[in-house]
Amino acid sequence: DVIAGFLYAILILVVFHPVVDLIDNFNLTYKYAPLIIIRAAFEMTAVEKIEEQLASLRIAKRSTLSEEPAYLLDIDVSKPAQSESSRFVAVSCSNKSIRVYNRETLNFLREYSSHPGILNGVRFSHTCDSIVFSACSDGTVKCWDIRLATQKAVQIFSGYPSNIFISFDINCSDLIICAGTEKVENDTFLVFWDARGITNCASATKEPLGVYSESHNDDITKICFHPIEPNLVVSGSTDGLVNVFDINKDNEDDALISTCNSDSSVSFIGWSGKDYKEVYCMTHDEGFCWWDMAQLDTEDPITLLHILDVRDAVCIEKDSLHYLVGGLYHEKADKLFLIGGTVTGNIHLISCGRDGLSLVGTLCGGHAATVRSFCWNLTDESLLTGGEDAQLLLWKPGAVERSLAKKASMKIASSVQKRVRVHNSSLKSRKK
Repeated sequence: DVIAGFLYAILILVVFHPVVDLIDNFNLTYKYAPLIIIRAAFEMTAVEKIEEQLASLRIAKRSTLSEEPAYLLDIDVSKPAQSESSRFVAVSCSNKSIRVYNRETLNFLREYSSHPGILNGVRFSHTCDSIVFSACSDGTVKCWDIRLATQKAVQIFSGYPSNIFISFDINCSDLIICAGTEKVENDTFLVFWDARGITNCASATKEPLGVYSESHNDDITKICFHPIEPNLVVSGSTDGLVNVFDINKDNEDDALISTCNSDSSVSFIGWSGKDYKEVYCMTHDEGFCWWDMAQLDTEDPITLLHILDVRDAVCIEKDSLHYLVGGLYHEKADKLFLIGGTVTGNIHLISCGRDGLSLVGTLCGGHAATVRSFCWNLTDESLLTGGEDAQLLLWKPGAVERSLAKKASMKIASSVQKRVRVHNSSLKSRKK
């Protein structure tokens, strides 16, 4: 592709030689014209190169099935310390536990139980790769230290008596934790804590700094802090609203920067675009919305793309798309990608542009049931996936798995189904 782009640039120079006069009018000399055109050719192939890497992903490792199989609902990797690579993978499971694995080998290391509450989400600290958090339906956010042999949480962030947390995140500076609640009677809260001092306050309980209570009127299903701006956070709810806040403001009204309506129950939210000025979301009926926050103070529309049902918008030959799992913005390619799949375990990688969605590639032969979670590592272009077959898989470009035998499905009935999304193909027919 690069060679073809180079030859194409030379052809353009030969055929359209008069363009030199136009370039001169803009105070550019002829000797710089080839550089400009060749650079454009290289930029055109940057996204294609990333897409080729994604399409070449193959299974490198599988975790060993545990004695108690469970759905793998959420995945996060530890943040690299200086030049080191990520060392750990944490997975929240439907059996109310967090499992920790070695990042490269997927060897099992630790397990933490949250009984009696159901876990919702798992996140590593940004500044200490051995600290891991999770929200719990018992009204707490718990913190564990992988370096310690104890099963006890080193810190507990407690909510108010009626709080049932179903979502949470910690900001990029590790200063603030925010958790979202289920609706209880008429109350729905975003609850905030000061996260500092987690390593020297063993088993201490922290009370909230405060709450936001007016911006959502139903379950807050997702919370996502900005990747580089510690004061910005976006929340999504079953009320269909996606709210962006600046938590440095004095009160909730002033903090609310933008309210976007997805027209459906929000299942996933994230940040994208240069400097992460865009917000996107997915819905429980497989819709997709994408907004540009940089346009808030202009007369231009902020909606970049709104698709009611992605399953109808993506053409997949000899296969189908049953659900969306999530998305990730790729900084190198300046491109947003989505991940979806089938109930039989196939994974679809989808490229997102302002003109629509297109299939990049399909990963087959890994999972035997619905994929629930993923984590994308941009450093080595690897992908971690977990599903209802109780398998944790590590995918790498061009990898070769030693054992090519596909594991039998471990799909099981789970008590957590009432609190997590259950992909239902009948949604599509009902919508029509």
